[in-house]
Formats: sequence, C-alpha cells, structure tokens
Amino acid sequence: MKKTLLTAFIAGLVFGLGLLVSGLANPAKVLAFLDLAGVWDPSLALVMIGAIAVGLPVFYLAKGRDLSVLGEQMKLPTSTDIDRPLVIGGLLFGIGWGLAGFCPGPAIVATGAGELKAIVFTVAMLSGMGIFHLLNRPKTGGRGRPA
Repeated sequence: MKKTLLTAFIAGLVFGLGLLVSGLANPAKVLAFLDLAGVWDPSLALVMIGAIAVGLPVFYLAKGRDLSVLGEQMKLPTSTDIDRPLVIGGLLFGIGWGLAGFCPGPAIVATGAGELKAIVFTVAMLSGMGIFHLLNRPKTGGRGRPA
C-alpha cells in the first residue's frame, strides 16, 4: 500500500509540474489556444500531441494486462458507447473549459497556487460532482443495500 501511495504521489507531482511548465494551468494561455478566430496560440496542441505520443503505447501495453507493475488490479475503461450522457458531459466540459480556461487537473494545480479564479472553479466543480453523486446514487432498500 505504501508503494502505491508513493507512486501515486510522484505521478501526481510530475503531472502537476507538467501542467505548470506546459502552461495548461494558465487560463490565459488555454483561452488563447481555444480562440481559433482570434490570435490563436497553437503551443498547447504540441503539448497534447506529446501527451498522446507518451500515453498511446502505455495504454496499448496496459490493455492486455490484469495487474499493474505494482501488482494492483488494472481498472481501464471498457465502454465504447457514445451516448447522451457522454455527449452532454463533453459539451458541458468544453463550455466550462472555454469560459474559465480551466479543466479539472489544471484547476487543482492553480488552486494549490492560490489563484482565486481557480478556487471558485474548483469549488463549483466539486459542488457539481457532489450534486451528480446525490442524484445518481443507487436506490437502497432497508439497511443501505441496493434495492
């Protein structure tokens, strides 16, 4: 368990540093990237291409495994359905990203840096997640068991 927590901490630290160095935690840079009709900044496209280049082979190798390198059970997504909740969620994500210049990871990094806009975004994001959880929790019959 300690090895897993240490690995998660190191991965989160590297991810957060990557977001800072790449500019993804800077909403002005993100909004300049999303502004295709204005003064477009394509630099984040290179960051995304780099992330895909690193991630694709790793996910390809992980797909055939039951256990991670640390011996933990692999929990990769299995659904390939493009359904209404996915489309609506994607639209809401894109609208939020375009309005605020943040998506969840960079918002948490900027919140840690004390940026007020990121703190407001993070509180709204966590509130939305909480409301979704409350509205979509399984119905329980007596004793807290699913009905």
